[in-house]
Amino acid sequence: MILDSFRLDGKVALVTGSSAGLGQAICVAFAEAGADMAGVGHARSNEDTEREVRACGRTFLSISADLGLTASVSSIVEKTIAKFGRIDILVNNAGIIRREDAINFQEKDWDDVMNVNVKSLFFLSQAVAKQFLAQKSGGKIISIASLLSFQGGIRVPSYTASKSAVMGLTKLMANEWAKYGINVNAIAPGYMVTTNTEALRADPVRSKEILGRIPAGRWGNPGDIQGIAVFLASSASDYLHGATIPVDGGWLAR
Repeated sequence: MILDSFRLDGKVALVTGSSAGLGQAICVAFAEAGADMAGVGHARSNEDTEREVRACGRTFLSISADLGLTASVSSIVEKTIAKFGRIDILVNNAGIIRREDAINFQEKDWDDVMNVNVKSLFFLSQAVAKQFLAQKSGGKIISIASLLSFQGGIRVPSYTASKSAVMGLTKLMANEWAKYGINVNAIAPGYMVTTNTEALRADPVRSKEILGRIPAGRWGNPGDIQGIAVFLASSASDYLHGATIPVDGGWLAR
């Protein structure tokens, strides 16, 4: 049965930025598909996510880590292995944004965004890929890119640079690791109802401009990302490598 290939029974998923928004929605979707979960959060509690995952009858390990520091990477992997004995899926969802005109943008805001959105993403992917090789199991790596992986945007120079890098790294890692049975792909969400878009949604002029370009006529919800995330985490996507798939209500088609 084709639907069986979308199941994640017996799998262990490691999801960063799991406490809310897209990360929480992905954790719940994976749990509904049969996976156990390690969720990496920072500043926010994972309690709500853990409750929803456990309601699906799955196990949830909450890990507190600062993804602005690559020193956190090894402990994240070690804690997951200590709990579950393996990792099958990594979702690089955690990300931050800084808004300012490019002419005034500060170096700290550049470094903060690049450290979380690119540097830690790459080194966590590397560490998990090494675990996949040790397990001789292959595995799935999914990163959250953005519409700004394809476009320039305005007032978010470091975010645009970071999300362009995510798409490039997705291709590079896929090129090198596909031969090991490791699938590396990315999802590019459109304008979603998350903390990263609060400022835009609160601005009536910008919100109207954005909605006017989205063919679907609405902001995306975290649940809109669940189906594609399960697909990329499952055996249904075993021949998909290096893709960045927009889930944007038609924004890029406009």
